Amino acid sequence: MRSRQMIYQSEYLIAPDPEAKGLTRKVEGVDHTGRIDTHSVIEERPLTIFLNSTEIVTAMTIGDYPDLLALGFLYNQGMLSDASKVTGISFDRELETVVVRTADRTGYEEKLGKRIRTSGCAVGTVFEDMFDLVATRRLPAAVVKTSWLYQLARKINQTPSLYLTAGAIHGTVLCERQTPLVYMEDVGRHNAVDKIAGWIKANNVETVDKILYTTGRLTSEMILKTAMMNIPVLVSRSGFTAWGVQIAREVDLTLIGRMRGKRYICLSGDHRLVADADPGSIPEEHRRHVRRAARRENADG
Repeated sequence: MRSRQMIYQSEYLIAPDPEAKGLTRKVEGVDHTGRIDTHSVIEERPLTIFLNSTEIVTAMTIGDYPDLLALGFLYNQGMLSDASKVTGISFDRELETVVVRTADRTGYEEKLGKRIRTSGCAVGTVFEDMFDLVATRRLPAAVVKTSWLYQLARKINQTPSLYLTAGAIHGTVLCERQTPLVYMEDVGRHNAVDKIAGWIKANNVETVDKILYTTGRLTSEMILKTAMMNIPVLVSRSGFTAWGVQIAREVDLTLIGRMRGKRYICLSGDHRLVADADPGSIPEEHRRHVRRAARRENADG
C-alpha cells in the first residue's frame, strides 16, 4: 500500500516534498520544562535575480525552483510581457544567482537598480508599472462552484507539506475546478505565487479557467499578482486588506477569504460563484487544522 504522502503527491503535477534535501534542517532548543527538544526548521537563503546583465532584486527563499521564481517574479512585476522572448535561464548555485536572458533589452535594465526583497510580507517591490498594467484590466468570465472550493480546501489541507513538517512557510496552489495542479511553498507568500507564475509561463498554460489558492493574507500585492496572471479566482484561508478588496473589485477578481470548513466570505466577484453544495453537508474543519491556520495567519507578516 502506498503511503499517504505518495498518494497525495501523485495527484499533483508539482507537490511539496517535505523530505527534500536542503529545505529543512534539525536544530535543538530548550522547551518550557528545560528539556532538550529537536525541531525541523526551514532553511532560508538569498537568491539574486538578474534580467540580462542588470541585478534586479535579492529575494530570501527556500531555494527550490529558482528558475521558476525568477521568471514568475519578472512577469508578475511587468518587467517581462507576453511579447518578451526569453532565450535562457541560468542558475549558479554557488553564487546563488539566477539570470533570465531575453533576445532584446526590455527597458527595465536602465530603469531599475538593486532592491532587497525580504522574506517578510512588507516587500516593497511593487513597481508603479504593475499598477498601470492592471489599471484597465478586467479578468475573464468564469464559473467557480462551491463544491469545488470545499474539495480543494480539504485536499490541500491534507497534503503533506513543508508547513506541516516545519511551519514558518506559506503555500500557493494552482487549481483547475476541484483539482489542485501545482503546489509551491516558500518563506514569503509572494515567492510562492511567483513560482506558480513562472511555471505557467514556462509551460504556456492557459489561466482563464484556473483558481489560485493561497494560505496567506489577501493583500494588494497578492491581488495584483493574480490579476497579472489573468486568473479570475483567488481563495485563501486567511483574511483581507481593504486595499486588496478595492483592487479586486476594480479588476473584477472573485476574492474569497477565510475558507475554513464550511465557512467562507466572498468580498468581490460573487457573480462567478455557483452555490451547488449544501454547507450543512460539509463537516467542520478538524481542530488541529484550525489551530494550524491560526498559527499560520498570526505568523503571516
